Formats: sequence, structure tokens, C-alpha cells
Amino acid sequence: MEITDTPPADIRQVEITAAGGEASLLVDGSDCSNLVSGFTIHHRSGEPAELVVQLAPGTTAATFDGEARVFVGVPYEPGPAAAHFLSAIDAGLLEKAALARPDISGPHGFTAAVLAQLKQWANGEFDQVKETDGFLS
Repeated sequence: MEITDTPPADIRQVEITAAGGEASLLVDGSDCSNLVSGFTIHHRSGEPAELVVQLAPGTTAATFDGEARVFVGVPYEPGPAAAHFLSAIDAGLLEKAALARPDISGPHGFTAAVLAQLKQWANGEFDQVKETDGFLS
């Protein structure tokens, strides 16, 4: 997520009430709930809290005020990160790892195994694949 920073002097009064999956967001007493699709609060001891809000789709501008530094988040696009990850994959190693998976079955077994293997690697789970001198062990 890209974040646009407000000047450090812009400290606002923020009130958040959450119940049952719903939340209301008041900034300096103004209800901003309908402008925001999500938010994150960061707080370090001795510093003002930081509130990062993600604007709802179609929202082009909003005014925020509060006892927190307010940042406006831009939704993260996973495409470039996925392309970078996939460009680092060795096709031969992926094929060997997918064929060695015990869950390769069904009408699309190999494709499902490849996707499962990529997901596992994307999550940093590399322990099941060991390569020694070009061979899996």
C-alpha cells in the first residue's frame, strides 16, 4: 500500500467504534465511515497514534481531522510483486516439485499441484523441496 503523509503538525481527534464487523469513524466529530473501506492504527509509546485509512472505491477526496497522524492509503496492486516472484522461479525445479507433491490428483492434478507449490513458495515455505546437484532429494 502506498501511503500519502500529512504534515506532522496535523494531529486530529479520532474516535473509532467497532462492533460485529461494522465500525464507525469520527474525525474531529465528523462521521467519515462512508468514505473509508478500511483502516489500520499504529501506536508507539510516547508518540501520537497513526491512523491509515483506505478510501472507499469511488471516493476522490475527503477531509480528515484527529488526535492521530492521518495517512491516506492507496490500495496495493499485487501484479508487479507477483510478476517479480514468478520471474524468479526456475521452471525445471517447479515442475519437479509439483510432480513430487502427494496431492497431485484429479482432472487438473498437475496444474493444481503447480499452483499449490507456487502458493507454498510465495508464503516462504521452502522446506519440502531440496535440491542437490540439480536433483531433488
